[in-house]
Amino acid sequence: MKKKIIIGTLLGFLLLIVIGVLVAGLFLGNIVKVGMETVGPKVTQTSLKVDSVSVAIFSGSAGVNGLVLGNPEGFKTSQAISVGKALVSLVPSSLLSDKIIVRSIEVRSPEITFEGNPFGANNLKKIMDNVNALVAGAKTDTNAPAKTEGAKPAKKLEVDDFLISGAKVHVSLTGMGGKEMTLPLPDIHLTDLGKNDAGITPAELIKEVLSQVTEGTFKAVGSSVTDLGKGAANAAKDAGKAVGEGVSKLGKSLGGLFGK
Repeated sequence: MKKKIIIGTLLGFLLLIVIGVLVAGLFLGNIVKVGMETVGPKVTQTSLKVDSVSVAIFSGSAGVNGLVLGNPEGFKTSQAISVGKALVSLVPSSLLSDKIIVRSIEVRSPEITFEGNPFGANNLKKIMDNVNALVAGAKTDTNAPAKTEGAKPAKKLEVDDFLISGAKVHVSLTGMGGKEMTLPLPDIHLTDLGKNDAGITPAELIKEVLSQVTEGTFKAVGSSVTDLGKGAANAAKDAGKAVGEGVSKLGKSLGGLFGK
């Protein structure tokens, strides 16, 4: 009888643990979502919205759906970057340590909006300036007096593999008659971020990824603008040649008309 009671009690505890883990998994996604929407704007100085975050505790996997990074003030387009889906794989046990180990992050088919002048002021450069200022300020604060005892240090990150694939850049140029176009962006693949003992902060991770996205976008836009310039120059050259040939033919026709 006592054995049955003990077994029943253990099964009850196990059931409670399973239920607790499942409930935690359901609410953990919302917690991560709120965290992203709170920390993101502090880093980029723009809005950041996420539709949903799903978390599987046992497998250490997560999915982020419908992430939209807004544009800084002063720009017409409403968003700078939108991501339909991003997949994350991490080591579950590292969530309890000072450094969270992320095995992989895969961002699929993001939509990037470039607004402004590729050789001057533009939305992506403004966002990068905001991120750089925050990271530089955080490094300066390391020289400040130590925090009071009991305060926990911020968690660091290690990201072993970060892949952005199938990205497209929607370009709206100023100073060129509002020229608009859509360009493909080569895949961006980063590895071993924060692999050392120190790790990296979330702000440093955002800086590294955004800098790669911005650099790739600038190259794509700059190349396209150069091609446009060459095309315009060739068109002008062809037009000039056609006009010259037309004048020559006209001269010969008039010469024939007057017997010359």
